[in-house]
Amino acid sequence: MSYVTGFLTPVKVENKDRYVESARVAWPLFKSYGALAHVENWGVDVPDGKVTSFPMSVKLEDGEVVVFSWLIWPDRKTADDAWAKMQDDPAMANMDMPFDGKRMMWGGFETIFDEKQ
Repeated sequence: MSYVTGFLTPVKVENKDRYVESARVAWPLFKSYGALAHVENWGVDVPDGKVTSFPMSVKLEDGEVVVFSWLIWPDRKTADDAWAKMQDDPAMANMDMPFDGKRMMWGGFETIFDEKQ
């Protein structure tokens, strides 16, 4: 089964267009490293929680939205190799990052169930 790298990112509302453009620029790079899909989702119904929540996880500030994103890879090895190569890729170093990366969270996940219509 596939491997997924998932992200939660706080993005200022006024940076939405910049964020979308940064995703458009990043996709060809991710694809060249073996990614099968790249999905970005702008939060529209992301409630605050009492114990935990998406907004709490990224320490969401006024004027920001939680973005929920993922990359799908054929397997973990491809993802691990890609992240290692990206560390030294000048194209990644010069990319516009219109969000606070210190409050971004991510992780890798093995797919255990995947159904489509």
